[in-house]
Amino acid sequence: MNPAQHAAAVAAEAAGFVAVVRGADPSTTVPTCPGWTLGDLTQHVGSVHRWFTELLRRRIQQPPTSREVDLRLPERPDALPDWLAASAAEAAEVFAAIDLNAPMWAWRVDQHARFWVRRMLFETLVHRVDAQLALGLSPHVDRVLAVDGIDEFLTNLPFAAPFAPLTAQLRAPDRTIRFSCTDGDGDGGEGGWLIGLRPDGFALMADRAEPRTADATARGTAADLLLLLYGRLDHRSGAFHLLGDPDLLAHWFAHSAF
Repeated sequence: MNPAQHAAAVAAEAAGFVAVVRGADPSTTVPTCPGWTLGDLTQHVGSVHRWFTELLRRRIQQPPTSREVDLRLPERPDALPDWLAASAAEAAEVFAAIDLNAPMWAWRVDQHARFWVRRMLFETLVHRVDAQLALGLSPHVDRVLAVDGIDEFLTNLPFAAPFAPLTAQLRAPDRTIRFSCTDGDGDGGEGGWLIGLRPDGFALMADRAEPRTADATARGTAADLLLLLYGRLDHRSGAFHLLGDPDLLAHWFAHSAF
């Protein structure tokens, strides 16, 4: 997917989120986000949209010193869906007005405006799934989006330690974990995504289609793998075929919360 496709998908996912939560009880608990209600979840997604949009509007070139932004929150919880729709519309206006490939500070290697659009997309998509699960609905994730989301997650995760401190413990003496799709070739070919764990850290390996056998492998559909990586599915469920070292997989999932 390219930046323009990511921008269009943000709008589509936000609209889908709004459609799910509009008319729903905002006090509904969200099991996949412990301690949150549907109102909390909606406010979080809209706040992310407004914060990222402000960063993009300012085209920041260094880490921001403040996270303060005028959220313009509504007074009534039942107005949150319309507020989220307005947040997404504001984001779309900024996406259309700037060069998404322009240099810009980001908290990972890709120092371009497009980083924030892609990050906003999967923040919105995963929380749309959370909202559907909270309401007893069966979520659907498009395979193309899921493949791109897996890649985005695994590419960014090594840089997430400042707000996901357990990731600093994802170390091992040269071990590998593979995530492989069962519903067609993954982004890196039949090999899927290969993660290398070293004594000093971990990273997505450049040659993801490398034929070597990984020390541990999780296989499932692209959509299920995306939700697995985000902690919305349990790797021990029947949705996945696990191979290799179960302790290595357990170590990964215990420390890779994003």
